[in-house]
Amino acid sequence: MYDWILSIGLLDPVLLWPFYLLSAALVVYLLARRPTLRRVLLTLVGMLAGAALALVFVIIANATSMFGRTLEWQTTVWGVCGLAAVGLAVVNLWGGRWWRTVIAAISIVVFLLTLTLGVNAFYGLNRNVAAFFGITVSNPIPLPTGTPTATNDPDVPLYESWEPPADMPATGRQSTTPIPGTKSGFAAREAGVYLPPAALTANPPALPLVILMMGQPGTTDPSYIANVLDPLAAANKGLAPVVLVVDQLGDPQVDPACANSTRFGNVETYITEDVVDYANTLSFVDRDHSSWIIAGYSNGGACAFKYAAEHPDIWPNLLSISGELYAGSEHPQQTTNDVFGGDSAAFEASKPTSILASGTVAYPSSWALFTAGENDPDYVAQAQQGAAAAKAAGWDAESYVVPGAGHVVDALEGGLAEGFKRLYPRLGLAPS
Repeated sequence: MYDWILSIGLLDPVLLWPFYLLSAALVVYLLARRPTLRRVLLTLVGMLAGAALALVFVIIANATSMFGRTLEWQTTVWGVCGLAAVGLAVVNLWGGRWWRTVIAAISIVVFLLTLTLGVNAFYGLNRNVAAFFGITVSNPIPLPTGTPTATNDPDVPLYESWEPPADMPATGRQSTTPIPGTKSGFAAREAGVYLPPAALTANPPALPLVILMMGQPGTTDPSYIANVLDPLAAANKGLAPVVLVVDQLGDPQVDPACANSTRFGNVETYITEDVVDYANTLSFVDRDHSSWIIAGYSNGGACAFKYAAEHPDIWPNLLSISGELYAGSEHPQQTTNDVFGGDSAAFEASKPTSILASGTVAYPSSWALFTAGENDPDYVAQAQQGAAAAKAAGWDAESYVVPGAGHVVDALEGGLAEGFKRLYPRLGLAPS
């Protein structure tokens, strides 16, 4: 009933620019008063107080790693300008005619909404109302299960053996699907699904599979990876991996650190068993796990690294996009207490670098790419450390810096694009 509200696009200029222009007009109106010394001083105090409040919040957030990373300067500018405008509106609540008071009260709401929309648009990761609140809008389509529709010849790349039918769609399809926590009992949000054009034909080939996990709070929205894979599919006979965007959080406000725990549930079992079991039922997914990829962005990147280190038999290919070196890196003591019951040795052993260095897992053919945005130095360093640790354990691993990107949608889409540019030949979807 309310799906239309949840589907309202938050990045659409048709929505954003009216708020920007209305806010600018309200600022002009609130400033347009007969200047007296008292009014000028009150206006300055109100605006400076709002700006100072924003700066204090940013300083505290960065000092405490409230958001798991240092806030970009653009976020600070939005906060300072937005709360300065709110301060201007507050001082206009008194000392004027009744309609000025009403307009000032409305302005506070408009300024706060504009601030929220502006920051969200800068990050570009919450495309609609549902994503902003961490809600997955259910849009299921039946997915074919059972006996594989095809078995690929291991000696012939798929791009050579596959001939698309004339009625193959030009683009892929996005949807959702529930993946129950049959073994884990984990209560995950519905998974996002991307089906490439080749999967939408009557007799699809056996296609590679991507398991993708997003950041925190994040959603299971498949549109980001669809935007990258659709052009690649169009250039390569409709071929692209099938994608399941799965939930490694359960509650978007908590961080289970990719592990099983009493407090947050058995998320590791969910991803490594329940999701894998489900994927193995899909008839157009290649049962040969050499073509399976585990990928993640930010928090999801940490989980992807961990699971690839633990299970090279399931995921010999890893794509970590602006991924943390290990889950819980921004609040290690809290993670130790909440997830590992205070056992710091267990926390240390769970880190991907510890798993790689333990020598207990063999990596005969593991491949990885760790990416981060050029303007995101903390994560560039973590990408380089992850690649070095994987390479030392025998992986074919590299790091890549996305030019001009930060830790927002430009890093996500840039990392996905570079990753699949390299993966397509490896997966047999395109010539070398």
